[in-house]
Amino acid sequence: MRIGIDIDGTSMRLGIVDGGKIYRKIEAPMKADAPKEVIVAHLIELIQKIINSNIRGIGLGISGIVKTDKGIVQNVTNIPSWQKIRIKEILEDEFGIPVFVNNDCNCFAFGERYYGEGTIYHDIVCVTLSIGVGAGIIINNELYKGANTGAGEIGSLPYLHYDFERYCGQKFFVMNGTTVGDAYRLALQGDVEMLSLWNELGRHIGELIKTLLLVYDPQAIILGGDLIIGYELFSQSMFDNIQSFPFKETIENINILVSQREDINLLGAAALVF
Repeated sequence: MRIGIDIDGTSMRLGIVDGGKIYRKIEAPMKADAPKEVIVAHLIELIQKIINSNIRGIGLGISGIVKTDKGIVQNVTNIPSWQKIRIKEILEDEFGIPVFVNNDCNCFAFGERYYGEGTIYHDIVCVTLSIGVGAGIIINNELYKGANTGAGEIGSLPYLHYDFERYCGQKFFVMNGTTVGDAYRLALQGDVEMLSLWNELGRHIGELIKTLLLVYDPQAIILGGDLIIGYELFSQSMFDNIQSFPFKETIENINILVSQREDINLLGAAALVF
């Protein structure tokens, strides 16, 4: 048994993972504006609620840059106080079991590879479309994180007037005067403007996918994150855009999939303990 932890700017999710199933899952709001000591104490308190003598290790996924070898969180998206936190050392001293820390997109990739849509592939790119836009990359069944654990920060790639994160994540809806939830609800009601917005999003995501095909040429690209709620609204324009990719054989062979399992990031975090 292992404990998986998924942390972002809004919440902490924890659960005991065994055999690809989650037991005793708990979730709490993230005190994002609190001092780092308060957040760490809150995390320890939550772990204490579910830990037992059968737990072999803790895997923690977090939205930010992580020095995985030492378990140091360099910075966390939307949690200002978490700068250079030695969270591995802190939790190992507290609980006396191994702790493994990685970026949340990498945990998403681990989760899909071991428990989700990527189990039959050895080269996959898992793309998170949410507040931020990032990717976890698995090549020949091994996570590729880069020399500084910065591989997969695809949202920062320049695109149009800004970057891909601005056009393929939640910021796209914000800069168009709405939110993902409202745009989805209104589109389902037939709102022409919102339907057009989802179509435009699909074109931007298509451009992102073509970039990933040029760089990584994977067997499969797996899409996840908050924006997947509107997949049926943007998928057609996404696929239409992808057809302009210059290498037709690549388009014929690529598998573009949608994440299906709830809490796949938490499962992937627990898989770090492997």
